[in-house]
Amino acid sequence: IGMGQAPASGRISLRTVPRNFPGRSGTKEDAVYLCSPETAAAAALTGQITDPRTLDMPYPDFAEPDDLILNLEMLDPPPPSDTAVELAKGPNIKPLPEFDPLPETLSGEVLLALGDDVSTDEIMPAGSQVLPYRSNIPEISKFVFAQIDESYYDRAMQQGDAGHFVVAGDNYGQGSSREHAALAPRYLGLRAVVARSFARIHWQNLVNFGILPLTFAAGEGTDIAAGDVLALPDVRQELQNGRSLPLHNQTQGTTLTVTHDLSPRQVDMLLAGGRINHFRAQP
Repeated sequence: IGMGQAPASGRISLRTVPRNFPGRSGTKEDAVYLCSPETAAAAALTGQITDPRTLDMPYPDFAEPDDLILNLEMLDPPPPSDTAVELAKGPNIKPLPEFDPLPETLSGEVLLALGDDVSTDEIMPAGSQVLPYRSNIPEISKFVFAQIDESYYDRAMQQGDAGHFVVAGDNYGQGSSREHAALAPRYLGLRAVVARSFARIHWQNLVNFGILPLTFAAGEGTDIAAGDVLALPDVRQELQNGRSLPLHNQTQGTTLTVTHDLSPRQVDMLLAGGRINHFRAQP
């Protein structure tokens, strides 16, 4: 998973777990393929990708035990509640950043115009260089979209509180359901993603952290380019009025129709700036 034993550049390697995203192995020019444990074992024995059924040996077989041994000694009960206990934090344990509510009008530059099947690993990479910062959002955010565009972080920081957009094709946010793929871009000022379709769990995570997920109407959005300035006027009211919103491309002088599939509760969450803000406001 990119935490050691990285494969050689330009060589093929096999994985039995879904961590075959580009560069996740720890080698930028990797070629990682998913396979069954049997295929991985056969390839390890022969030195090449091998169908395990072709090996000259009995196919492995085993029987599960009737009763499993449970070692409860590994579980430590929590100590008695004591508010006087000091919580010790390491240098990479930082508080979650505070996020503002959705403004009346949302406008900003398109910093990335992406294609189909952008994975959460491409949005928020992992690996030995990144994972130590999972509790340090300002630091881990430096790696957002690094595999796609290494300049994204600097350009997002230049936009600051003005916010920005990302546009994409089908199945945006597929793959691992990591929350940081929404949390870190939101920290960098991403306020809306407009795509042809979203992966379900990432769509929910975007809403939870106050990023507006919008879908292009059929046949629209293909001409939006990185650098275009988009605007959603009266977006707070539009979200409450219905499921269609006008999206103005101020650079090209055009207006598109975008839609959302938010429930009334999710609309309230986005208006508040995310799920945490919405929860805090509850009586």
